[in-house]
Amino acid sequence: MKAIVCNQPDHFSYVDRPKPVADRGQAVVRIRRIGICGTDLHAFRGRQPYFNYPRILGHELAGEVVALGDGVTDLQIGDAVTVMPYLECGNCIACRNGKTNCCTSLQVIGVHRDGGMQEFISMPADHLLKAPGLSYDELALVECMAIGAHAVRRAGISPGEDVLVTGAGPIGCGIMQFARIAGARVITMDVNEQRLELARSWARVDATIKAGGEQSRQQVAELTAGNGAAVVFDATGSAQAMMQGFEYVAHGGRYLLVSIVDATISFYDPDFHRRETTLLSSRNATREDFLWVLKCLAEKQLDLAPLISHRCRFDRLIEEFSGWTSPDSGLVKGVVEI
Repeated sequence: MKAIVCNQPDHFSYVDRPKPVADRGQAVVRIRRIGICGTDLHAFRGRQPYFNYPRILGHELAGEVVALGDGVTDLQIGDAVTVMPYLECGNCIACRNGKTNCCTSLQVIGVHRDGGMQEFISMPADHLLKAPGLSYDELALVECMAIGAHAVRRAGISPGEDVLVTGAGPIGCGIMQFARIAGARVITMDVNEQRLELARSWARVDATIKAGGEQSRQQVAELTAGNGAAVVFDATGSAQAMMQGFEYVAHGGRYLLVSIVDATISFYDPDFHRRETTLLSSRNATREDFLWVLKCLAEKQLDLAPLISHRCRFDRLIEEFSGWTSPDSGLVKGVVEI
């Protein structure tokens, strides 16, 4: 079978690999769609934490079940599935507490082990979720949306709360959608006008702010009756923006860091204590979050098609990918068809 390997930063190559087999408890999936996210872009450019080379990228996956190992009873040949790419140990303190997304020895396919930029992949059957009636495009973006759903669930949003999402990329837009579904009043901040327009037209946020120093703080205050946001989410991937985000949180509010950067994040402690700010991180997602996204898709609460800005065939990915990493590409979400 054909696979694409990232041998080192800025270098892909096509290779031939043996087709996987379905061991007990596993299923072989023929990959049909690969969603391209920031993790893939950063890994290609050599800027992704927790990463080593060579690696087959790709963790936002949709495919068709083509083989089943012994003991698999919940799937059938031909099922269309989305892939939960987080492989947990099942035994550590996090797993025992139901937080498989932050397992102490977590292995994410496409990051810690080879992912889905290949024609077939073998996965534990319990990490495959079928969803009759959904398209491969929709199934490929479930993981991306599940990250936003998980962050919103951790925030414990109450209806009517003011929520600020900084960063209007795909993860940020997912947060906006699930915050809105939770009943929040959603404000979005970004430096990119194109992404702010996506937040307005697709996520249907209540207000948008063009990021920029003191003016941003004033606008957040004006939009929240001088209080600041009850919940602030950072999805920027910028250490500077993550540190500035503390300034937007209301007294008694929550701040969730969803994006991850290879940097030290600091804040002014007197302000942090005066507001009694709750600081949370949000990592990956759990089965519960994937199922919630699938339910929202099935009920037509989400339309993911407007997020897909770029598309190519698998045999054209190497030629196209470098251009997708450029800030001028206008990439929101790329999808690779196999």
